[in-house]
Amino acid sequence: MGEHQTVSVAVYGADVKCASCVNAPGSRETYEWLQAAIGRKYNDSMVRYNYYDIHEEGQDGADPSIIQQLLDDELFYPLVLVENEIVGEGDPRLKKVYKALDKNGLQAKENS
Repeated sequence: MGEHQTVSVAVYGADVKCASCVNAPGSRETYEWLQAAIGRKYNDSMVRYNYYDIHEEGQDGADPSIIQQLLDDELFYPLVLVENEIVGEGDPRLKKVYKALDKNGLQAKENS
C-alpha cells in the first residue's frame, strides 16, 4: 500500500427530512457542506466522497445494515462516516469529522 491512501467519507440520508429535522439542513445539503468544509481545510484529492439515499436500493458501496438501522430509527440521518466509523448523526459536528480525518492520516493544508 502506498503512502497516498484515500480516506472515505460517506453520508447516508434521504431527500425527505424527518419530522424533527425540519429546521436542520437536509442530507444532501449536509453532504455538499461537508465537501466544501473538508476541501477548505485539507487537500481533498485524497478524500473519496459517497452519498447514499436510504430509500434507494442497489447502491454500490452502501452498507445495508446501516441503511436498515436508519430506516428503523435506530440511527438518525444525515449519518456521516469516515472510514466506516460513525462520526456524526442528525446534525454532524465538523470538529468530530476533522478529528477522524486526522486520525486516518489526512494532512491539513498549510496556511499560506
